[in-house]
Amino acid sequence: MKNIPVVMILFGGSGDLAHRKLYPALFNLYEQGLIHDNFAVIGTARRPWSHEYLREQVSDAIHETHDTVDENELKAFASHFYYQSHDVTNVEHYEILKNLAQELDDRYSAQGNRLFYMAMAPRFFGTIATHINDQDLTGSGFNRIVVEKPFGHDLASAEELNKQITASFDENDIFRIDHYLGKEMVQNIMPMRFTNPMVQNIWCSKYIKNIQVTLAERLGVEARGGYYDTSGALRDMVQNHIFQIITLLAMPEPKDLSSASVHQAKQDLLKSLIIPTPDDVKKYFVRGQYLGSDTTFAYKQEPNVDPESTTETFVAGKVKFNEGPIAGVPIYFRTGKEFKEKKNRIDIVLKHINNPYGQAHSNNITIVIDPTSEIYFTINGKRIAQPGIRRENLTYEFSKAEMAKVPDGYERLLHDVFVNDSTNFTHWSELKRYWEFIDAVEDAWQKENEAGNPAIAQYLPYRMGPKEANTIFESPTEHWIYE
Repeated sequence: MKNIPVVMILFGGSGDLAHRKLYPALFNLYEQGLIHDNFAVIGTARRPWSHEYLREQVSDAIHETHDTVDENELKAFASHFYYQSHDVTNVEHYEILKNLAQELDDRYSAQGNRLFYMAMAPRFFGTIATHINDQDLTGSGFNRIVVEKPFGHDLASAEELNKQITASFDENDIFRIDHYLGKEMVQNIMPMRFTNPMVQNIWCSKYIKNIQVTLAERLGVEARGGYYDTSGALRDMVQNHIFQIITLLAMPEPKDLSSASVHQAKQDLLKSLIIPTPDDVKKYFVRGQYLGSDTTFAYKQEPNVDPESTTETFVAGKVKFNEGPIAGVPIYFRTGKEFKEKKNRIDIVLKHINNPYGQAHSNNITIVIDPTSEIYFTINGKRIAQPGIRRENLTYEFSKAEMAKVPDGYERLLHDVFVNDSTNFTHWSELKRYWEFIDAVEDAWQKENEAGNPAIAQYLPYRMGPKEANTIFESPTEHWIYE
């Protein structure tokens, strides 16, 4: 598709996400011709900006993310941006916004197409969705809405938000965005599984011992203490990023690659998701908080964090399914702040087999998502100058030239919104199931908190989290591959 006509209304146009990610992504799509002559963007926020000032901010964002820029092209791109000072709680402001959208629709021949993007604080999502409906902001063409995470704080709030949004938009027009689904190696999971016989044939409980997902962050909460203390690692990372990755790893092969078939395969899997009991949570889940060092604050000393906080900055746990190709295989996850390094990776651990050498290690398949993009198979081979077996890695990785061509996750996902491909977005039925799992863990922890004996492990910064995370495995022979 080329030159898609649309008026995009960006709630949060003065924010960090818009500046760092959305404006550069839109510029790249403009240069590719996906949007060009017949689009306009209305940036809204409470700040009293002008159209010209927003355009300067857009230009600055492009210069910050691009080594070389055609200035004439950038000026033409920025001319499509307009600013509307907007209080999302003021109904009258939606009337002004509606009139501006219609004016720009006429000017750019946008054919009544509307794209709404919620890039504001999550507490405003429901308010915006309600007023899009009651003030009739939708156009006469297609109407799509993009919602950033978190989509709710628990199942009840997620259901309420979904109800507010579906008053104006059909499920197929709601794009719950998770930028991890735009990452190159996350998008490589399905091709790796379904196009390689040597992988597909071993992707079952007969051969896979366990799967391990690690999303490790190097930094602490820093300036996000106020938000983070109301969320925690489980809600902030597991409910969305980790569960999306796990679903791609465990889902059955879809009938085809259409969005409907991929989501159906995910839904078939998630029906069999085992919701943990309180005993399961005690046995297979660990939460922790990072301590301080000579140069860093402990979590409870961070700005805007309650000194008595029970919010976790680290969580490890176990997921299992009763159906699917790896039914019964434990999938372990861990994520948190203040790890030894920033790295996101998946380790598929294969079972040992009897062999005449006796000392052979298990084979592993490792997918590194960040900061590099690579897949490697750990296999056994002969030592060269002495008897015995050594481990070897067979690596699939991108060259620097290929890495330079990899689009940012937001560019990929915005492209999909424009062309109406929801494959790499979260369907409500999937999100609902994730929240049921998360709520079960949170409820168990809350009961521990209320009883006055929460089991919150303390861990030193720049390690791999608390040592208690080594105790969640079902078998004493299992351990974290990435150490």
